[in-house]
Amino acid sequence: MKENKTKPDIRFKGFTDDWEQRKLGDVTQIIMGQSPDGSTYSETPKDYILVQGNSDIKDGWVEPRLWTTQVTKKADVDDLIMSVRAPAGSMGKTAYNVVIGRGVAAIKGNEFIFQSLIKKDIEGFWKKITTGSTFESLNSNDIKNSNLLVPVNEEQIKIGQYFSQLDNLITLHQRECNQLKELKKTMLKKMFPRDGSNIPEVRFAGFTDDWEQRKLSEVLISLQNNTLSRVNLMSETGVAKNVHYGDVLIKFGDILDVSKEKLPMISDESILKKYKASFLQNGDVIVADTAEDSSVGKCSEIIGLNDEIVLSGLHTIPYRPVEKFASGYLGYYLNSSAYHNQLIPLMQGIKVMSISKSAMQNTYIIYPKLEEEQAKIGQYFSQLDNLITLHQRELEILKNLKKTCLKRMFI
Repeated sequence: MKENKTKPDIRFKGFTDDWEQRKLGDVTQIIMGQSPDGSTYSETPKDYILVQGNSDIKDGWVEPRLWTTQVTKKADVDDLIMSVRAPAGSMGKTAYNVVIGRGVAAIKGNEFIFQSLIKKDIEGFWKKITTGSTFESLNSNDIKNSNLLVPVNEEQIKIGQYFSQLDNLITLHQRECNQLKELKKTMLKKMFPRDGSNIPEVRFAGFTDDWEQRKLSEVLISLQNNTLSRVNLMSETGVAKNVHYGDVLIKFGDILDVSKEKLPMISDESILKKYKASFLQNGDVIVADTAEDSSVGKCSEIIGLNDEIVLSGLHTIPYRPVEKFASGYLGYYLNSSAYHNQLIPLMQGIKVMSISKSAMQNTYIIYPKLEEEQAKIGQYFSQLDNLITLHQRELEILKNLKKTCLKRMFI
């Protein structure tokens, strides 16, 4: 907050008065949570919804997870819920009457207050005043004595209405994005054969033949991966592009379109000769062989290659099909539960899981004999991914708009 600033950069027409500095505790009631006895907790929907902390809030709203028979401190419908323990300052609302534990506080505030507190959280205000070296927390005085600059009630209402509408748009796109992701997850289960079957549960019309089942070693041949880590790579220029296992796990999806992704570059020209036989081609797949969870085995199928030289990097296994597959089929199949469930018993490790090339050799690849059916499956999931990406982009645009508006419409 700029020193002595009393007016925001952007205002609704008709409002010109200075904003007034007040203590949060003077403009609203704050109720610190108190946890019920642990013996009263239940995971069965009954009695009173218990809000313990930020884990009970999803997309800005309380999402029932635990219940209790003991009423300690309460929050009412539409109250604001602030997390007072790590992450201290995170905000939400409740659409239910709930019992609040010691990890949260209830605030009887309007939409303007809610958005003001979100702004404080985004700007890191609460982190500066939290106490505790290993477990950050806020106490009652921290919250009550925090300063707010507030306009007259009419302007508060206008600002609150604007941000409420913006939040509704964000929620709508978030919900649609989540629904599409759930649809994709469901169809990945239903459109590939499972449990020893040779036909899928859901299939495009006109296809009736049994699917082919072959060992991975008969369908895919492994290429040599390079051992260069990120410290050996340049970010802008070089002689070849590198796909690191972390990119496969986190950044890239079932399909990696090289023409659309910015990949780290390898600067050492000696790799051109050393790994020449392993330059990737369209249709090759890269499998991450290491992860901190059961996402080991996540795969990306390479498309969009032109004249670029691309190599599979550290902690990856690159494979090349020995027969022709329709674009996209392998990428989606190898990330489906139908295939991934074969990998789970083969994973090794405690904190870091891994899977070896030799262990994967005897897993089975299942696919339609007709390339036309493979193509239809690949196209279906590609269209789903495009819709998901579209909603994610819209979501990011709206979230960035909100950040800008919070910065310029509040002080």
